Amino acid sequence: MRSIAISDRGVVAAPHSLAVETGRSILEEGGNALEAMVAMAATIAVTYPHMSGLGGDGFWMIREPSGKVGFIDAAGPAGSGATIASYNNAGHDAVPPRGPLGACTVAGVVSGWSMALEASHEARGRLPLDVLLSDAVRYARDGYAVSDGQGANVPKLRDDLFAAPGFADNFLTEGKLPAGGDLLKQPALASTFEQLSYAGLDDFYRGDLGREIGAELARIGSPVSREDLERYEARIRTPLSLSLKLGQVWNSPPPTQGLASLLILGIAERLDLGRPESADFVHGLVEATKRAFLIRDLVVTDPRHLDHEPASFLDPARLEREAQTISRGRAMKWPAPPLGDGDTVWLGCIDRDGRAVSYIQSLYWEWGSGCVLPTTGVLWQNRGAGFSLDPDARNPLEPGRFPFHTLSPAIARMKDGRVMVYGTQGGDGQPQTQGAVFVRHAGFDIPLEEAIELPRWRLGRGWGAIETSLKLEPRFDSQLIEELERRGHEIEILSKPYTTETGTAGIIVLHPSGRIEGVHDPRGDGGALGL
Repeated sequence: MRSIAISDRGVVAAPHSLAVETGRSILEEGGNALEAMVAMAATIAVTYPHMSGLGGDGFWMIREPSGKVGFIDAAGPAGSGATIASYNNAGHDAVPPRGPLGACTVAGVVSGWSMALEASHEARGRLPLDVLLSDAVRYARDGYAVSDGQGANVPKLRDDLFAAPGFADNFLTEGKLPAGGDLLKQPALASTFEQLSYAGLDDFYRGDLGREIGAELARIGSPVSREDLERYEARIRTPLSLSLKLGQVWNSPPPTQGLASLLILGIAERLDLGRPESADFVHGLVEATKRAFLIRDLVVTDPRHLDHEPASFLDPARLEREAQTISRGRAMKWPAPPLGDGDTVWLGCIDRDGRAVSYIQSLYWEWGSGCVLPTTGVLWQNRGAGFSLDPDARNPLEPGRFPFHTLSPAIARMKDGRVMVYGTQGGDGQPQTQGAVFVRHAGFDIPLEEAIELPRWRLGRGWGAIETSLKLEPRFDSQLIEELERRGHEIEILSKPYTTETGTAGIIVLHPSGRIEGVHDPRGDGGALGL
């Protein structure tokens, strides 16, 4: 697969090669970006099961050819049985991330697909659902070769994961996860996709599938009920936006950390970042991240329970004050209390009409709760692990409440007329990687391939770690590393020159001429393709 895709008829990007091929095939069939994205999301729900699936959540950032930007929030709330008292009575002082009590929020992914296709139909999208889901059915029934990334994954709380209901039967062979290159089949999941193809996506919540899923969740002891599924629908909401000298950037509103991504860009614009890849460059973006995370942790929660208006923190005067708190020569003491790890997939598409989609889909931790519903083959997320069992916390567990999300797809329109969709996986690393890639390409005109490939960093915890150091890929210049240490950064050098610890980013750019360019991260298993 080419490292950069160039076309005037449409480009797709994703972290798994099979999803990329699905997206291109839909564009070849005359589908639009929304249809291509649903098809890609379905394929990657099968072929990247440790990162994404029908039992997870999703967020859509959509820019229409008219220039209008919209947002679909397909996150699910806590189930009706998810009370602090019930968890305390079961002997827990935190939501367990694995097992049935970790599977405590409604899965919003499929409802988000449905809402995106409603928008597609309004834009004269006409491809039938069975065509969009056909690759997902085929890969689930006939199997696919496990990617190197999936095969190399080392899950947290491994024993708890393997003990979760249905996990061993669906994903383990002789007590082991499949290795890269192994053939993995998911026949129950294939049947579920076939049912969705012919009964419609709403069946997942209010039809035969919904009744079966509700019964299976009850049997394993999840707090999510059939009635919770029946009540659920994704929501159209207003995205957050930020005006920069370079143009306008949009990101997702609470309960996601899109605010942090915009804050990093707004603060960084007011700093002297020096030349690209200098110590000033890395230091400035890291310090902007610290300020952004402090605000994020103060503000972001279920949007019905906000104490502060998120957009007020993007006011130019507020951004200037935040920038002035940053010392060019000294790192701010860190850490602040972290909100936890997460992982996900980002997928992007721009079609021939200029319709642009930036999409994130996730199970939260790798493999989610580990609970696989036996009849439907659906692996359920553990997003509820982001709740607190302290009723006075910023994000307390309660029925119907939406948990904190790291997911934050982005779209930008530059003053020179370019339109960009971009994003990454990586939990707390998402806004950091977004900032690095965006500033390198849009701010310093570094070519797309190079902006994605250059060494990156991550402030804070990685998978299974509690350290809050500044982690750098080892390809950074030794003098830059020494200078960062001199300024007070606690540095940890990562073991691999290209590591998913710093995300797997993608970006697609539509130029005013109509040329579309797209790239995806060499750190992942995917790429970008154009027509």
